[in-house]
Amino acid sequence: MPRTNLSMSMSADGYVAGPDQSEEHPLGVGGQLLHGWHIGPASDHPVNKQVVSEMMDGMGATIMGRNMFGPVRGDWGDSDWTGWWGDEPPYHCPVFVLTHHAHEPIALEGTTFHFVTDGIESAYAQAVAVADGRPISIAGGASCARQAIQAGLVDEIDLQVSPVILGSGERLFDGFDAGTPQLELERVLEAPGVAHLRYRVKR
Repeated sequence: MPRTNLSMSMSADGYVAGPDQSEEHPLGVGGQLLHGWHIGPASDHPVNKQVVSEMMDGMGATIMGRNMFGPVRGDWGDSDWTGWWGDEPPYHCPVFVLTHHAHEPIALEGTTFHFVTDGIESAYAQAVAVADGRPISIAGGASCARQAIQAGLVDEIDLQVSPVILGSGERLFDGFDAGTPQLELERVLEAPGVAHLRYRVKR
C-alpha cells in the first residue's frame, strides 16, 4: 500500500482550527495564526519550504473533508462553489472529498475534486486506485483526519506546532482512547515560530 501522510498545523493547546468556521473564517476565528509558517514571510525559510514540498509534491491523491473544501452545508442545491483555492488549486492530483451529499466531480487546472458519500474507507480505496503507488495525503480537517486515523489508514503524522493558544475550536485527537494511536517521534525540525514534528503510527 502507498505511504499515507497526515499533515496539519496545530496550536500549542492542540487545536487545528479555531471556533466558528465560516466563509469569512475558513480556519475558524484565529485559525489563520496556525499557518503563518507557510503563508507570508516565514514561507521563505528553507525548513518551511522543505516541509511544504514534502506535503504537496509527488502526491498521488489527497483526501479531505467537506468542511475543508468549503462552507456550504447540507444539500449542495444550486451552489457553484469550487473550493477556496481559485481555478488552480495547490494539490495537482485527484482529491476525494468526504460528504453526505452527492455532487458531480469538479475539474479544475491540475486537480479534479471527487465527492465520496460512502465513508473514509471508500475514499481511501479510490485514492489508492489512482495514486499508482505514490503517497496519499490526508489533508484535513479534523473530522476527516480522525476518521482516517481511527480506520488505521495513516502511516505518519506531521504536525506543525505554532506558539499560539486558541482556547477552543477543533482538536485533532478528540475522542481517542488513552494510548491510541501509538506514536513514535521520528523527526523534529525547527523554523522561526514553528516546530515541525513527524510521528510514525505504530501498528
